[in-house]
Amino acid sequence: MRKIKSQNLAQLLMQLRFTPEKKRRKQLDAVEQLFAVIKKDKEYPFEFVCFRITGFHPKSEAASELIKGDELLEDLRIFMAKLSGRLAPPAAEQSQKIYTIKELSKTMHVSTKTVYRWRKRGLIARKYIFRDGIKRFGFLQSTVDEFLDAHPELVRQAQDFARLTDAQKDRIIKQAGKLSATAELSRHQIIARIRRQTGRSHETIRYTLLEYEKANPNKSALKNSTAAIEPAQAAELYRLFRQGCPVKELMERFGRNRSSIYRIINRRRAKALLARKIEFIPSEEFSEEDAEEKIRAKPTERPHQSRAKVIEPSELVDEYFVPEYLQILKETPVLTREREVELFRRYNYVKFLACRKRADVKLSHVSATKLGEIEGLLAEAEDIKRTIIEANLRLVVSIASRHTGMGTDFSELVSKGNFALINAVEEFDYTKGFRFGRRASLNIAKEYARLSGKRTRITRTRAGSLGDIERDMRTRLVRDVASIEKTRRSLVHVIKNELTESEQYVILRRYGLIGPPLRKETKTLQQIGEELGLSKERIRQIELTALQKLRQSLSSEQFELLTG
Repeated sequence: MRKIKSQNLAQLLMQLRFTPEKKRRKQLDAVEQLFAVIKKDKEYPFEFVCFRITGFHPKSEAASELIKGDELLEDLRIFMAKLSGRLAPPAAEQSQKIYTIKELSKTMHVSTKTVYRWRKRGLIARKYIFRDGIKRFGFLQSTVDEFLDAHPELVRQAQDFARLTDAQKDRIIKQAGKLSATAELSRHQIIARIRRQTGRSHETIRYTLLEYEKANPNKSALKNSTAAIEPAQAAELYRLFRQGCPVKELMERFGRNRSSIYRIINRRRAKALLARKIEFIPSEEFSEEDAEEKIRAKPTERPHQSRAKVIEPSELVDEYFVPEYLQILKETPVLTREREVELFRRYNYVKFLACRKRADVKLSHVSATKLGEIEGLLAEAEDIKRTIIEANLRLVVSIASRHTGMGTDFSELVSKGNFALINAVEEFDYTKGFRFGRRASLNIAKEYARLSGKRTRITRTRAGSLGDIERDMRTRLVRDVASIEKTRRSLVHVIKNELTESEQYVILRRYGLIGPPLRKETKTLQQIGEELGLSKERIRQIELTALQKLRQSLSSEQFELLTG
């Protein structure tokens, strides 16, 4: 199966992975409803698509992206397949008959390839778990009936091949040989001409030629065409390749040799990469000679780390938090400061490398090896991004639990918070030395600030669950106040012994070490500068100098408490 062509729609699918299951089922229904109203010959803004699926409007510049109707239909088909794969219910528990692809082809007396083509024309499939325990695409009886009623001509054409006589098949093969000998036409163009002459469907003619060549491996129904391929054909060829169609079949279908097929595919890959928007946070170390060795030497797998202590996911037990979502929260460790910096550095560096390598890509001479390197870097970046997101999901749950009086149910708060978290990953500048949690919390809070103040819709079970969470948090806070205050006093003592008077003034106010221990009252560089009569940049220099001294004097736990 090929990837979703629209980057914004692909990003939306990744975001929905972190949405609770009940909401994802509603979103899957919404995708099917949207699929039914899209017209091939129209264009649709991404804002419209996103709103129809999620119920809210995107705030980024992506909202204005226009997607062609035919491309959107193909993307939505893949979107449904991937989203339903994570929600696959047992087929035996459905109230209607569920057909597998093979069962449907046998029932309708058509090939399985025809069923795949029907899916592209609007026959909706979802994934189900069948009796053998394997996930497969399945078709509801009602969905099949609706499709057949709406497309009777397709069914007639698909069943046409079985009614061809041997004489009619011979006539088609002779026509193909004659056209290929007298005109420089592609296989697709020859089939189109025969279709107009005979009134048979394109697929009937294509399959007739294919069966003849299979039965006669030393003969060809028509010679390979040398004519330039049309853009529409090239697009169709690339689409089939991305769906897993073998190159040999593409050679037969389009009348091209192997090198020609790969040349067309690589040009399409290059165009897609050149059109892709790649953004990263720059750093001077990316241009250093040993950057590759320093930044990419460490593997990206997750080491054992301490777990979060904000909220235990097992306390969230109602219908919104399903096993899959809970499992992510339970099994994903919190990132240490060092691990977080490593991931963000690597995340931005591999995108920097991808941009640099992409600058050398020329459509006139496309290197498949270079394209593979760039695509591999971008895939690595997506894997790192997913690691960061999953490690911070509990932050969303924590903040959402404090905003349940805003008129939006809890699952919606989590969903919107996840969107804000993903955007924060793209915007976070790790080079400034702050923890990612600060930026993510700000993004999530801003997202919640946009919500209306309607009455919260939470069930009695949820209200009780949230009450348990709040009581547990209060208990933990009381238990930890003494140890936190003790560590703070130790921190202040080191600061006063190691730093100059001006450095003490900046650090104590910059990191909120004056005032209540559980409610930091921090000040900006600008505010401190105004108090001391110095510029913002001078305060920044003092802060950096002081932090360098403290890094040598404080333990990792103390430094984490100070800057985290």
